[in-house]
Amino acid sequence: MQFFDLKRPAKLGLSIPEQKHRWLREFLKAFMVVFMVYFCMYLVRNNLSAAQPLLVKQGLTTTQLGWIGYGFSLAYGIGKTLLGYVVDGKNTKRFMSFLLVLAAVMTLLVGVLLLMNQTPVGLILVLWSLNGLFQSPGGSASLSTISRWTTTTTRGRYIGIWNISHELGGAVAGIIALWGANHLFGGNVGGMFIFPAAIGLIVGFWGLFFGADDPQELGWDTSEVIFDEPVPAADQEAAKMSKWDILKTFVIKSPWVWLLCIANVFVYVVRIGIVNWAPLYTVQQLHFTVAQGANTLLLFQLGGIIGSVVWGLVSDWLKGRRAVVSILCLVLTAGVVLGYRYGTTPTMINMSLFFLGMLIYGPQLLIGVSVISFVPKNALNVSDGLTGTFAYIFGDLMAQVGFAAIADPKAHGLRVMGQLLHGWNDTFIVFYAAVVLSVITLAVVAVGEERRIRGAAVAK
Repeated sequence: MQFFDLKRPAKLGLSIPEQKHRWLREFLKAFMVVFMVYFCMYLVRNNLSAAQPLLVKQGLTTTQLGWIGYGFSLAYGIGKTLLGYVVDGKNTKRFMSFLLVLAAVMTLLVGVLLLMNQTPVGLILVLWSLNGLFQSPGGSASLSTISRWTTTTTRGRYIGIWNISHELGGAVAGIIALWGANHLFGGNVGGMFIFPAAIGLIVGFWGLFFGADDPQELGWDTSEVIFDEPVPAADQEAAKMSKWDILKTFVIKSPWVWLLCIANVFVYVVRIGIVNWAPLYTVQQLHFTVAQGANTLLLFQLGGIIGSVVWGLVSDWLKGRRAVVSILCLVLTAGVVLGYRYGTTPTMINMSLFFLGMLIYGPQLLIGVSVISFVPKNALNVSDGLTGTFAYIFGDLMAQVGFAAIADPKAHGLRVMGQLLHGWNDTFIVFYAAVVLSVITLAVVAVGEERRIRGAAVAK
């Protein structure tokens, strides 16, 4: 564990202007690592979605795929809090690089099994769940590294740009997986796992040794000192507390963290419900080809790339009103879902998915940024991890297993509050319920954000 400790060498005595001059170059090194590592985490994650049509042909059922996907999500959700607590106070950039290596190894093993024409559902479920566990702190660790290098007035835009990493990774995951399978493994579905895993191994080892996790590791001052911003009161208080006391005070007892956890559940029902099932939905319901189904991920994630940057900037311009921007995105999402539901051609579906990605990644990004404003930096991993735990355990339970039970023609549907939901069309009832509930929850958070923003303005 000493390998992952934050280094605190003696101060170099550089002047503030000199630190500002050198800041961008050093920040970009750390930023490049968290960007590329998180990008690769999605290569060894969304490849399962792209491979679903071929896995069904190989003998797996829709329900089995749903449980394999949920195994990933359950382990991912639990790990976000448990490993988030371990990662807090460590070199998060280095930690997430190491975990990418472990995740890539799990993906590689799944690929080898499939390459041998073996589909042991139990073993694949275990390996894919371990993949989820190892990936779980990746997003929180990235936010931690970026927050240590930046300040409250610029954080939204940098996190918005970083958010492109997993949208881009998710967008090209299917393309890269298919290319690797077709060109290197004769079209065998195992290549859709082995090729992305090889990329993840290379990037993970590189990330272990490139860049610093925060300015202090270079013998500099903190980012607040460099850019003449006050250190948040929560950070000052947390500096005198133990790790456990920080968790109790700023996470467990915070109503805002818990509200953001609940909101994240509903947002993830919409996001994961689309990104995980779009390839299979379009192939089964709309009779797309396997390649056209895999390409749906590309349009959805490309929309998310634009949305992440735009909504991050907008929330900075609105002085940190992340919940208000999230509500706007969700209201617009409710309208755009109609195009995805009633579209009949690849063009109509892909355009709808593009705008859905642009909108739904707004709240997905900003809920994490909003958490940062309510907790100290030393509790960022575990608090952001907690929102992810709720999302991936409860949100993914509905998006993975629930949607599979509703959509599977061989199953009997899912009864919710006396209403039987069965068939792809009924999955959209769940979409709309999730949008409404997330808007209500975020409206309460918006009140808390407004009080905090106005209180900070008065303090100045």
